[in-house]
Amino acid sequence: MSLGITAYAIYFIIWWIMLFVILPFSGRTQDEAGEVVLGTVASAPAKQRILRLMVINTLASAAVFWAFWYATNYLGLDFETFDFLGPQSY
Repeated sequence: MSLGITAYAIYFIIWWIMLFVILPFSGRTQDEAGEVVLGTVASAPAKQRILRLMVINTLASAAVFWAFWYATNYLGLDFETFDFLGPQSY
């Protein structure tokens, strides 16, 4: 099955949006951990778990993309389905 360049572009956009959704829930601050390093702000991350964050983000983005793909290919949803999103003619 070939998805095409558009599907990859949509996944890329979903991945970046999901990164900013997941990022605030990714860890504890230095203040919460009780170990504020001299010269840093207390709201800095205590431990950077970037690989863990990327894996969680990739899985969450894959789930959102699958829902988008299923809705557009099997349920037939498109922009014309939601006529209130487009220009209104009165």
